[in-house]
Amino acid sequence: MSLTYPVASDHQLARLLQIGMVLEEVVEARAYKHYETLDDEALGDEIVELLQEAAEESEDHRKRLEDLVDELDADPVAYEEIEQLVAARYESDTDFDGVLYDQLCNEETAYKFYDDLIAAVESSDVTFSVDRDRLLSVLEGIREEEKEGVEEVTELMEART
Repeated sequence: MSLTYPVASDHQLARLLQIGMVLEEVVEARAYKHYETLDDEALGDEIVELLQEAAEESEDHRKRLEDLVDELDADPVAYEEIEQLVAARYESDTDFDGVLYDQLCNEETAYKFYDDLIAAVESSDVTFSVDRDRLLSVLEGIREEEKEGVEEVTELMEART
């Protein structure tokens, strides 16, 4: 499935939204892994707060996407199957810069995905079984929160240099 073409059906939209759910699961899992790998003292209050907020935000995004998938007239993949896609352990650097770079990469990837998905929905002339305005509103809200996450991580990285 490509985001370079308009979304052609409820089925395709459901799959794309589920990809977003996987991205959010990855962000959440990686944030918790960093938090568990390093102690609060090593991370510092700002990074601990950043990781906690990222995990909570990703959980919220997943739920919002899941609500949209539930409204679609499509047969989504069982969530248990989606979880298997992110079940592998994520190896990453555990120093300060590694945590921040990893978080920045996660935020940027999610932002770009939602930006592309919004463009693909907007360029589509298909009538979805979910209200298009509501769909775009949810996606635009998530994209904006991802953009804010990119900015927050970037500011924290700049403050540490």
